[in-house]
Amino acid sequence: MEQRRLGRDGPQVSAIGLGCMSIGIADVYTSSVQDDIKAIELLHRALDLGLNFLDTANIYGDSEIKVGKALVGRRDRVILATKFGIVTDSAVQDRGVDGTPENARGACDKSLERLGVEQIDLYYLHRVDPNVPIEETVGAMAELVGAGKVRYLGLSEASPETVRRAHKVHPIAAVQTEYSLFSREPEDNLLPVLRELGIALVAYSPLGRGFLGGRFRSVADLAPNDWRRGNPRFQGKQFETNLSIADHLREVAEQKHCTPAQLALAWLLRRQQDVIPIPGTSSLARLEENIRAADVPLREQDLDRIEHALPRGSAAGERYPPAMMKIVNG
Repeated sequence: MEQRRLGRDGPQVSAIGLGCMSIGIADVYTSSVQDDIKAIELLHRALDLGLNFLDTANIYGDSEIKVGKALVGRRDRVILATKFGIVTDSAVQDRGVDGTPENARGACDKSLERLGVEQIDLYYLHRVDPNVPIEETVGAMAELVGAGKVRYLGLSEASPETVRRAHKVHPIAAVQTEYSLFSREPEDNLLPVLRELGIALVAYSPLGRGFLGGRFRSVADLAPNDWRRGNPRFQGKQFETNLSIADHLREVAEQKHCTPAQLALAWLLRRQQDVIPIPGTSSLARLEENIRAADVPLREQDLDRIEHALPRGSAAGERYPPAMMKIVNG
């Protein structure tokens, strides 16, 4: 698989990574993987296909444990990313943020233990803590680099101003944010700053939380405990609008003889070499489908057709419920 650099001075990673949330949390997505053997089989298949960039977090259930089991005997083949900062004992949808130096240090040690590794390649602050100066949080994260526990630092859902401040304390290799044909806000202010500073953009939810992959036709297709049932883009007329928009992508994909998911990922790969999508999946078939997106050629006329079919800003609804929107772009 094509390799891309994780930031100006970071390691080479596969052009497409794998988001590992769905192998660790039962009540997030309809098809989450709870079986250790199936999760390890999925991760091993990803590595065998040339994918080497795995992304997890300390709040993704037992995802870190499963990833660690999959890495036994294969650690040197993987660029491993995990995150800290979101805590569950908060009034914000049971999700608050703790960016204190104490939590940075403690969470890192616990992640290393769960993963069964001596060093994390890329350590993210999952959300910016509004009550702790970013300089203090990144300063503590930099100490982890100095101690050899972490190689590179990242931020997730950070504003351009926060990225600049953090980068002055210690080089930031990557910023993770939602980026897809449904969520193009990073193009406004974030991407220009990242390119100025030599920081990669790691795109999560690159398939619009399933819309762009044609994963469902009705909210009823989602499990009763699937969190997307409470997402604004899955409500009433907004769901119907977004489904219709996704159907336009399907039409273009049929002309390209690829799947809608592959076309959506190929579009992201054509943004520039510093954009690395990390679609998540619990299915071997979907994994292989997503990885083959790297082989889909897109000419300028293809990009024009995609732009016409899914014009910027066409997705209906916010990408998170109000409480969660408060802790993005921090």
